[in-house]
Amino acid sequence: MPSADIGSTQRAGLRQWLGLVVLVLPAMLLFMMLTILFLAIPQLAAELKPSSTQTLWIIDIYGFLMAGLLVTMGTLGDRIGHRRLLIGGAVVFAVVSLLAANTSDPALMILWRAVLGVAAATQMPATLGLIFATFADARQRGIAVGVWSAGISVGTGLGPVLGGALLEAFSWRAAFLVAVPVMVVVAIGAALLLPDNRNPAASRLDLVSVALTLATLLPIVYGVKELAKDDGLVPALVSIAAGLAFGTWFVLRQLRLAEPLLDVRLFANRTVSGALGVFLLAATALGGIYLLFTQYLQLVEGLSPLQAGLWVLPGAALLVVVSTLSPVLVRRIRPGHLIAAGLAVQVIGYLMLTQVGATGGLPLLVAGFIVLYPAVAPSMALTTNLVVGSVPPQKAGAASGLATTCSDLGISLGIAILGSIAAAIYRGQVSAELPGGLPQEAAAASRDSLDGAVTAAQTLPGELAAAVLAPARAAFAGGLNTAAVIAAIIAAGAAVLAMRRLSHIPLTGSTPGQ
Repeated sequence: MPSADIGSTQRAGLRQWLGLVVLVLPAMLLFMMLTILFLAIPQLAAELKPSSTQTLWIIDIYGFLMAGLLVTMGTLGDRIGHRRLLIGGAVVFAVVSLLAANTSDPALMILWRAVLGVAAATQMPATLGLIFATFADARQRGIAVGVWSAGISVGTGLGPVLGGALLEAFSWRAAFLVAVPVMVVVAIGAALLLPDNRNPAASRLDLVSVALTLATLLPIVYGVKELAKDDGLVPALVSIAAGLAFGTWFVLRQLRLAEPLLDVRLFANRTVSGALGVFLLAATALGGIYLLFTQYLQLVEGLSPLQAGLWVLPGAALLVVVSTLSPVLVRRIRPGHLIAAGLAVQVIGYLMLTQVGATGGLPLLVAGFIVLYPAVAPSMALTTNLVVGSVPPQKAGAASGLATTCSDLGISLGIAILGSIAAAIYRGQVSAELPGGLPQEAAAASRDSLDGAVTAAQTLPGELAAAVLAPARAAFAGGLNTAAVIAAIIAAGAAVLAMRRLSHIPLTGSTPGQ
């Protein structure tokens, strides 16, 4: 992300710091949109009536397209200007948010969430590129990047909290409408306060590589979701195999290109591959459990969206605190050791969730979340600096984009993988436990998802409704327990990887020999 301003020593003034506010706003909002629908899903499902598979697509297609196009949009921003790309992305995001808020068809909702993911991908690399162009002084630039990273942590952590408050006051549509005024401020503020930087020597945008990126991700995700269906084994395996084949083609193409879309040679660096691998695994474990946690609060415990959001708040607040402290702690604890310790604590939290039942499980559920959620903060807070600091300066932009990609991709993979597994466990358990005599539509909805069972129960007499909800909630708790076991295994693997691949990194401020 080179700029004519970067070589200067001019210190930033009021205009530049106001510009930073404009850049932090989309970073916070776009990551908030990864999680804001978690609490909105019960309301949205009751009105739009998506299938369980459609529900997962609504939640995570945004993150997959955002992750899959971040590197592409970073290259495009270098060519046409990051400010122009930021403004265009903000306008598209605002317009499509209005369309999504007025959608009543689940298939259309998946489409609008996909377009929002593309619009988000245009903005994330633009915000970081504009920070480098705006802040010439190295120390001030470091502060600005730290504030930007904190904004991402706050957005990820507080998405469900804000979503709960909006849902309590309005409806699920407010989860989309909240983006409109923010994006208007971003578009106007960017035009008034930010430099129009671009890189005249930017590499050519390889459209074949862009297509291969999506052809890798989407079939694999589709296949994972199909695995959860009773008759989906063959199409799932074919889809996953196709995605892996396209992924192999993508890697081979990047190795041949003089100016690759993604410099896969960066992964030969021990720190880069280790840090990104650890962060991807940590985010994958967390993404699926976060979704199931918020659904349990509303659909099993029967809490309102605001009450559910308030139960998220303690863990989210601790996440922000630990994210802030992590860069300080690495002056006394090696980064690899700190990240591994956080992941080991996460394992404890996930194991606590394996014991949560369908009744009386709220205290243990919340306690487990408070243990596991802040424990991801060291990997979240340190990954970007570890990756960027271990590559040549001219590759810093590509390296920082990889860190953001891993975050988005991990959360979305977690929703797809753990969400699909939990759905399969639910369907397998609930089918044999539902009472006889149910109307056909109510029985089908109850077998598909807990959302469907809750909605169906509202149309049934009291005793029959209770006979539907009890096994449905028990089956959902079973799915949560199984997903938590898998999350614990993933987090444990990430901890081991951190110790093996990152333990060589010295304390911050020390020499490598220390």
